[in-house]
Amino acid sequence: MRASTVPLRRCPCDTRPVLADVERILFHEQTILSRLDELAAAITEKYRGKELTVLAVLNGSLIFAADLLRRLPLPLKLDCISVSSYHGGTKSSGTVTFDQVSMPDIDGRHVLILDDILDSGRTLHAICARLNNESKPLDVQLCVLLRKRKLREKELEAHFVGFDIGDEFVIGYGLDYQERYRNLPFIGVLRSGIFQAEA
Repeated sequence: MRASTVPLRRCPCDTRPVLADVERILFHEQTILSRLDELAAAITEKYRGKELTVLAVLNGSLIFAADLLRRLPLPLKLDCISVSSYHGGTKSSGTVTFDQVSMPDIDGRHVLILDDILDSGRTLHAICARLNNESKPLDVQLCVLLRKRKLREKELEAHFVGFDIGDEFVIGYGLDYQERYRNLPFIGVLRSGIFQAEA
């Protein structure tokens, strides 16, 4: 599908077409969904017969988690963690903020964390550290929709990866810039002119 054939969507607070902010589309909806079928098969094989808790990192993983979990024919528990490190910008601020006081009960369980993107690694590293410090999970593994090809400050390995991408700022399919664009059905690169004023 060509970008020009995707229907325009407008933000109620802005008259500019959302697609005008997309430099190019990286992955169309059908490509994403096909990859989720493959991820689900690998996750099902890994956790068959095990006590699994899935932790979805909000808000970015919401759409990813919903589509992926419906493909898992496994008994599991689902919980959510709300954290932030971008704070409205295009780069991690370096400070990871947890929006809840207590963490989910994961003692004696296998834990799979779902997140939209592995970028600097700070957020996921902080989540893993807190889970292991406050609980006794059997193991903690990561599943990310996107993994940026870049050097990271924190050594962190994603065990399940949807797509590898370059070091670009991406939006759509749950990923946002200042809470916009999450509802786009594809993953695209945000036009640099939208956030140049930040630099």
